[in-house]
Amino acid sequence: MNALMKSKKDKLDDLAAASAGRSLSGEAFRRMARSPVAITGAVITGLFVLLAIFAPLIAPKDPYERSMQGSVQLGKGIIPGPMPGYPLGVDDFGRDLLSRLLVGAQQTLVVGVMATLIGLAAGILIGGTAGAVGGWVDTVLMRFVDVLLSVPSLLLAISVAALAAKPNQWTVIIAVSIVTVPVFARLLRGAMLAQRSSDHVLAATSLGVKRRTIVLRHMLPNALGPVIVQATLTLATSIIEAASLSFLGLGDPDPSRAEWGLMLGNASSKFLDIRPELAYYPAIAIIIVALGFTLLGESMREALDPKNRR
Repeated sequence: MNALMKSKKDKLDDLAAASAGRSLSGEAFRRMARSPVAITGAVITGLFVLLAIFAPLIAPKDPYERSMQGSVQLGKGIIPGPMPGYPLGVDDFGRDLLSRLLVGAQQTLVVGVMATLIGLAAGILIGGTAGAVGGWVDTVLMRFVDVLLSVPSLLLAISVAALAAKPNQWTVIIAVSIVTVPVFARLLRGAMLAQRSSDHVLAATSLGVKRRTIVLRHMLPNALGPVIVQATLTLATSIIEAASLSFLGLGDPDPSRAEWGLMLGNASSKFLDIRPELAYYPAIAIIIVALGFTLLGESMREALDPKNRR
């Protein structure tokens, strides 16, 4: 009974907001502010971003300093665990694990954001051109996108990364960004096609407004909303796929780099039976961050969906 009354109250609030002329973005923000899922995702994402930005300042020790290398006896299968001054212990080279996890958050954020932005820019270019021009241009571009979609995302990323003569961090970024391009392209193209038959576009066309102006000022801005929301969801998958490439050894070959995927790969292949925490910590960090972006993105999508406002 209480749940039914709460549901009716939410619908009445939505009707009241609609009658008050509240903007779409304001209404979406209000709905997200009442959603525990959205709040949880925002808190996780916010903490991750803050930790990544201020990681060099809050890291207790230099993540690359082998301060306890003399105490690490790999020959005897011993890697020290938590101890005074080292809350999570050290890795196989005697480096503070907590500091490496914090700095690794910065590396993970840079890779995920750069891959998503590059894929978003390319997707907007392809999808926007296909939706605005149409005809044979639309057909050619969409068939290219279909080819990319026909290959599983991780397999496509591995194939692209394997082509690099000298793998590095940019190899991972480019490989992951190529995977995200078809998602953005098809989504924007569909939104652009829906905008073609809208009243404001028809009105601008009848008034003799140039086609380029209609596309850039009327169609594209109104079609970007779902794409921006998708970028939040794609950021979660980009982090996972980037970590997967580093785990497989297709990223930066320098084992000293503090990056979660690389740390997970090194620990799982060498020290899982000696000290499994070296693999558990970066794996848990990747899962929590990906979950945060997923919850936030899904909440944004539901808040902006017109069907959920009825």
